[in-house]
Parts: sequence; C-alpha cells; structure tokens
Amino acid sequence: MKRLSYLGLIVLSLTFSLTSCREQSEKEKLIEEMKEDGAVIKEKSDDGDYKLKMETDDKEVKIKEDADGETKIKVDN
Repeated sequence: MKRLSYLGLIVLSLTFSLTSCREQSEKEKLIEEMKEDGAVIKEKSDDGDYKLKMETDDKEVKIKEDADGETKIKVDN
C-alpha cells in the first residue's frame, strides 16, 4: 500500500509539472495569432535589442525586447 501511494504521488507531481510547461506568454500567443492571420513579419536585431513587427490589413503588432530582457508589446487595430 505504501508503494502504491508513493507511485501515485510521483505520477501526480509529474502530471502537474508537465502541464504547467504548456502555458504560453502573451508574446507567444500574439505571434501565433498573427501567423494564422497571414501577417507580414519583419525582424530586426542589433546591439542586444530585438524588434519584431507583424502586420495584417487590420492589425499591427510591435514587440521590442531590450538587452536587459524587458519586453514591450504594442497592438494597433
């Protein structure tokens, strides 16, 4: 019985740890959404800064990441 309880706890903890890895950030959700809409994507990277610009006919999304790891997201409709 003790062995079965131990095995159950291990399975439960693995289940929670694997499902928590599937969550996406707001940035990843916007990128996927814009790709599905057929957006034109432009990327630029210089001096540790990263810029991503995605455009469709009715929506524009700009994502900027600076060298410190700070992310700024701007959505224009």
